[in-house]
Amino acid sequence: MTPAQAISLLEADLGLSMKELEAALDAESRTIGRWVAEQSYPQRESRRRLAALIALHRHLSEMFTTMEAARDWLRDPSRYLAGLTPLDVLRIGRVDRAEAALLALESGIHL
Repeated sequence: MTPAQAISLLEADLGLSMKELEAALDAESRTIGRWVAEQSYPQRESRRRLAALIALHRHLSEMFTTMEAARDWLRDPSRYLAGLTPLDVLRIGRVDRAEAALLALESGIHL
């Protein structure tokens, strides 16, 4: 999957805005725009973050029957995340915390 395809998937399926992608990827909108236009390629840390977001997307698609349900989960406050939403932790670049919350849900821990 190309970075352009990954960005498009995250926007379409998860409803992530450009601002949210900027925060999650720690990249400016101009930089993301260059990835989408295939004028440049994400460097090491951005590539790692993008891969983590795609892995989270994959896990969400396995856990929920619709992407709408996954988007709802991303926007619901979680006691597992101390009242933050999974989207809040994505905005600060902590895909790992959103993934941990999803693993807790998968394990039957409903917080």
